[in-house]
Order: sequence, then C-alpha cells, then structure tokens
Amino acid sequence: MKALVYEGVETVALRQVPTPVATAGDALIKVAACGLCGSDMHAYLGHDARRPAPLILGHEVAGTVVGGDMDGRRVTVNPLVTCGACEACRSGQTNLCAERQIISMPPRQGGFAEWLTMPAQNLVTVPDHVSFPVASLVEPLACGWHGVRLAVEALGRNPETGCKDLCAAVLGGGAIGVGAALALHAWGVRDITVVEPNEMRRSVLKDHLSDMTVASSADDVGDVDIVLDAVGFAATRATACAIARPGGVIIHIGLGEDTGGLDVRRLTLQEIRFIGTYTYTAADFEATAEALFAGRLGDCSWIETRGLAGGATAFADLRAGKVAAPKIVLIP
Repeated sequence: MKALVYEGVETVALRQVPTPVATAGDALIKVAACGLCGSDMHAYLGHDARRPAPLILGHEVAGTVVGGDMDGRRVTVNPLVTCGACEACRSGQTNLCAERQIISMPPRQGGFAEWLTMPAQNLVTVPDHVSFPVASLVEPLACGWHGVRLAVEALGRNPETGCKDLCAAVLGGGAIGVGAALALHAWGVRDITVVEPNEMRRSVLKDHLSDMTVASSADDVGDVDIVLDAVGFAATRATACAIARPGGVIIHIGLGEDTGGLDVRRLTLQEIRFIGTYTYTAADFEATAEALFAGRLGDCSWIETRGLAGGATAFADLRAGKVAAPKIVLIP
C-alpha cells in the first residue's frame, strides 16, 4: 500500500509499504481521510522522541471497514488503544491507562496510508450524511470536548444548571482551539474569545466563528472563567495565568514546549485551577461524535483537503505558516 512515511527531521515521503493484516478482534479499514495534527508536526520537526523515524504518522482517521462482521461500515477511529482492565479503564478514565497506545506512535503505525487495522471497539459508526473528512475531525474535536467538560465540572456547572454566564478564552486557532471553542458553545458558554496571531488564519476563523470574538492577542481579554491553552508554549501559559479570574480554571492541552510561563504565585493566591489534559475518554470521544454528527459543532467547513501524495507539501506549508485553514485533511 501507499503510505506517507516520516523519515527524519522535516522529511516525509510517499512510499510503498506492506499492507496491514487484521488479526482477531481487529478490523481492516480502508482509510478515506486522515487529519494532520500538531503532534504530527512536532514529530516532523524532530521534537517528539516518542515518534522516531521511520514511522507512519496520522491518528485522525475515518474510512470504511472491509471484511468481517462490520464489512462496509463507515467509521471514525478512536486512536487510543487501552487495556480495558486496569483501574483507570474500569473507572472510565481510559486516557490514563498505563498500557495505552496510540496509532502513529510505536508499536502502532498511523493513518497516513491507504489501510489501517484497529480494534473493533475503537470504531464509531459514521452516518451517511457525514463526509469522511468531517468524520475525521471527531478525534481533534474530542480533545477540546474533554477539556471543556473538565473545566465546566471544576466550576460546578453543567448544561442543565447553565453555563451561559461563563466567559472563556481559547489560546490558539488551530483545530484543537477551534474544537474547544465549538465545544464551549455546545456546552452553553456564549462569551468566547479565540486568540490567534496568524492573520491569514484569523480571517478564516472570523468567517466560521461569527458568534465569537476572534482576536490577534489577549491584550483586551481579562478575568475569564475558563482559559483553554491549545498551544502550550511558555508565552501562552503566561497569558493564561494573567487572564484567568480568581477561582477560574486553566485547561492546558497544547504541547508546544515543556517548561516556562506558569505564574505559580498567582495560581496559588487566586486559587486558579490548572488542569493538564491528555486526549479524551472513550465516553468523551463518543459524545463528541454524537454532537458533531447532529450538527451541534457546526458544519466544519473550515477544513482544507489535500491528497496523500501532496502530504510532504502540506507539512512544509504548515511549517512555513502558509496555511490559513485550522486543519488539513489528507485523502489517500
């Protein structure tokens, strides 16, 4: 099969590799769409030791099952494979499983390929009215959904008791940030500011997030209940600490760099909760899929699709800041 293989720093190439074979409990999926994630970029830049070359990247996958009991079923893939038996899994915190694996990280190859195998329990059915590129967005949108749920719960709120009086800021206008903003809106928050310094991307966001404020910086943002850092650099952590209200919540999703930026004194004196989040639980993934398929997260027309053969150019364009769309989805 054809696959886009990460071969070294800033090098990916389309190669012929062996087609995977489904073993017991797995399904063989003909990949129809796979999104390019920030973590793929981290690997491409040589910043992720967990993803050594050579490796097939990509974990935001949708496609069609071929063979077996699910033959012909349109699915989107929860890429997080867990043991199902540990305390974390039994309590529903599947994302904290000590044995967790994710495709695009050894020993599991990723979805920038024509075929992929996954455990059947990791597949969520996609209705006919949802396109595969949109279905591939469940994974990045679920990261935001999970973070928003944790923030709302930390503040003692839920959709039934009401979130309309809450205000929130999202730092970063990539797919994770956009997904978080859309999740905030779906959870009832109405005062939402998305901070995106890239002017080209900001113009796209203004077209698709018309009921939110899209800003170039957080200079005019302050005293928000929820700050969601979808970037994860020292500078964005410093901004998050500065604009969170006393008693507020910072949700940290981005993995831009490891250290710096936290104002521990202000977090302590103002009882601002800092919550690191990793991916999503299986329940969050399914809830995100349900919301997306029902239209509660918008039409997702902010994505850009490109062929898998153009994957190397897509990576290079993202590296150069030439991409306006929050998400590029590659089509085999």
